[in-house]
Amino acid sequence: MDEIIEEYLKFIQLEKGLSANTIGAYRRDLNKYQAFLDNHHISHIDFVERETIQLCLGKFQDEGASAKSIARFISTLKSFHQFALREKYAAKDPTVLIETPRYERKLPDVLEVDEVIRLIEAPDTSKNNGCRDRAILELLYATGIRVTELINLKVEDLNLMMGFVRVFGKGNKERIVPLGDTVIDYLDYYLNSVRPKLMKNTVTDGLFLNLRGKPLTRQAIWKSIKQYGVKAQIHKTLTPHTLRHSFATHLLENGADLRAVQEMLGHSDISTTQLYTHVSKSQIRKIYNNFHPRA
Repeated sequence: MDEIIEEYLKFIQLEKGLSANTIGAYRRDLNKYQAFLDNHHISHIDFVERETIQLCLGKFQDEGASAKSIARFISTLKSFHQFALREKYAAKDPTVLIETPRYERKLPDVLEVDEVIRLIEAPDTSKNNGCRDRAILELLYATGIRVTELINLKVEDLNLMMGFVRVFGKGNKERIVPLGDTVIDYLDYYLNSVRPKLMKNTVTDGLFLNLRGKPLTRQAIWKSIKQYGVKAQIHKTLTPHTLRHSFATHLLENGADLRAVQEMLGHSDISTTQLYTHVSKSQIRKIYNNFHPRA
């Protein structure tokens, strides 16, 4: 069955345009699945029955897998078996009657506006890397883009004159996100006064560079945001995604249209964006409990 798995992974990479991280998650799930089948001496895909998959799921549950992990695993198996049937590697799909469990989605940590300001103002802008980091933080909060999208930005993706950035999201889908005056000012200064100094003798079209003139990595941005969070005395769980969550929540709290926020975030399904309406409601409940005299 190894060959079918490899063909399937090629299919989702070429036909669906999924990211390397997503394909890696699919591969890990299918490797676990293959190991389970090997341990049960199931050598052909047509020997897999619905009961086989239920036993596999039961094993992972016994090992402490979360409902979210189980749901993702089932989704992987369904997609894989549908591919095998469609491409005639298999004569049946044993996942047809397997249901995906519901799981409670954890509400993300969201920063208050004053916490965002403290974080954004934490870099030392008297230094080149501080100016760069200030521009990065301004851009993350101004647009809600993912850190992977940010590190892949090219200089040509910015149009400061028109006030927008072109972003390539999951599945290499392109979207246009508007920029406000504040972030435009910081990006303009970074592009014209700081980036040329960081480039040194390198030639690159990457937007954000490290002190050696190479494109910044996701890990470097995560690390710097953690450090700035400590400096800004923010005690919440802080990642680049926290700024994305805060961007969406603050827009919705101030009356932004849900569909517009969905477009800016690059969500293919509006139910993902609706998660932020729950964050807003929980914030309203918190305000009520704190300030109503008879709450």
